[in-house]
Amino acid sequence: MENNSLLDVQHLSHMFHLKRKMTVKAIDDVSFQIKKGEIYGLVGESGSGKSTVARCIMNIYKPSEGEIFYKGIPICKNKEFRKNRKMLQMTRQMIFQDSASSLNPRMKIGDIVAEPLRIYSGKGRPGKKEIEKQLELVGLDRSYMEKYPCELSGGQRQRVAIARALSTKPELIVADEPIASLDVSIQAQMVNLFRKLQKEQGFSFLFIAHDLSMVRFLSDTTGVMKNGKLVEMAPTKELFENPQHPYTQSLLSAIHIPDPLEERKRRLIEYEEPQSLGEGWKELSVCHCVRI
Repeated sequence: MENNSLLDVQHLSHMFHLKRKMTVKAIDDVSFQIKKGEIYGLVGESGSGKSTVARCIMNIYKPSEGEIFYKGIPICKNKEFRKNRKMLQMTRQMIFQDSASSLNPRMKIGDIVAEPLRIYSGKGRPGKKEIEKQLELVGLDRSYMEKYPCELSGGQRQRVAIARALSTKPELIVADEPIASLDVSIQAQMVNLFRKLQKEQGFSFLFIAHDLSMVRFLSDTTGVMKNGKLVEMAPTKELFENPQHPYTQSLLSAIHIPDPLEERKRRLIEYEEPQSLGEGWKELSVCHCVRI
């Protein structure tokens, strides 16, 4: 693993076992790295395996094959995970797509934001000023401390989820489709907030989405997934300007162009599904790789 890499995912595969000895391979031989302070965008259609990758990284799922190194620690090994449990819980946080189900409806917002620190820091419940400061980071004032999640809009609940994730001063945040359930105008606000907070606090960020325009705006590096495999990854600017895999080309051709005249000229590229996505990689440049 490179010295400046915070997360190193190597040949990750995960199988879901169904009844009657049926299995489904959700992800297959996925490898990538996230550097310290980097925003890595992971895109692909629903069912491509993005969320499974996120849950393996956060030790929610134990992968069937492969390794995940976080700060050089092989976190898929039970012994290493138990030995470093507190550090892993403090320095990694996850933001889920459905903020309504990820926030306890019986807890006030102040208690929700304080909960990670109370559990993991060993210092007990943080003071009101500290909680207020966390809420201010995401654009919410102190009045929200006494409210319940059901009293908030979807965008406000997602801000609370972000404040909770930031409360432990994480080094890595995994955001699984954090804007998918929000209105378009709110999505833009949330992406701007993510960008602002990442610049201020310097955490590494795995941003999972199917909205390519948001990924282009936010991410430093982008990986494209299809049928459980990573088919292309490159610096975001290079990937959008020079896509090489047919599936990436098809995805990018579907992005709407705001200018009506340019939109009329846009031509969709249809992706013809091959029998196999290929097992090898072609390195086009230092950081641009495509599955062949």
